[in-house]
Amino acid sequence: MLAVIGGTGVYRLVEKGEELESMVINTPYGDSPQITRFQMEGMELFFMPRHHEGHDNPPHRINYRANLCALQKLGVKRVLATNAVGSLDEKLEPGTFLAPDDFLDFTHHRPVTFYDQRTVHVDVTQPYCPHLRKVLLDSGEVVDGGVYVCVEGPRFETPAEIRMFRQLGGTVVGMTGLPEVVLARELSMCYASVCMISNYAASISPDKVTIDEVFQIMDGKKKQLTNLLRESILNIPPGRDCHCEHALQGAEIE
Repeated sequence: MLAVIGGTGVYRLVEKGEELESMVINTPYGDSPQITRFQMEGMELFFMPRHHEGHDNPPHRINYRANLCALQKLGVKRVLATNAVGSLDEKLEPGTFLAPDDFLDFTHHRPVTFYDQRTVHVDVTQPYCPHLRKVLLDSGEVVDGGVYVCVEGPRFETPAEIRMFRQLGGTVVGMTGLPEVVLARELSMCYASVCMISNYAASISPDKVTIDEVFQIMDGKKKQLTNLLRESILNIPPGRDCHCEHALQGAEIE
């Protein structure tokens, strides 16, 4: 089973299919956002708005564990996520889609694991599923690879922070990619993200960074993004043959 987690500006996906039902899933970590089960060309899948519909939850208040646990309870094995990000590279203009292949985690107040009572060390040498990433790359105009820098938010970054992220090899910066990708790995899910570059990060452009700019770019690219997701969903092969499925093998101290 496949799920799409929609980020900023992506609160519904059912315009690309037929809505079957909506539900809230109760988990040990709290309730999920409203999840829609829908059908697309004979395929059933789920859509979850990460921030809740209407962007009710800011990035640092999202219950990432409840979100991923809810999808697991629904039988989800694969996740495609969307993330709005700022560009750390002048060559990566707003409106560009990018599929990251690595990350730097600068969050500091978020629960980051399902394993508080057990010692489990999952491998994240390839944090994003290479098979799902290839599907994204083959389904539209998407930049191949980059380092996603995740910050706590909700404020935007300072110029000094952006200079540091660039020196560390960062490509884009956002507030929602972590711990989501790691939690998916802990649940042995395949996970890949398509990052929508909505702005240049602080000091990359002389202009002030505003949330209005982010939503303006997202609105202009929403149709292209949903088309990319649709093509990717239809191009995903039926079976899994990647390391994600076996993420917990050799990860736990007995």
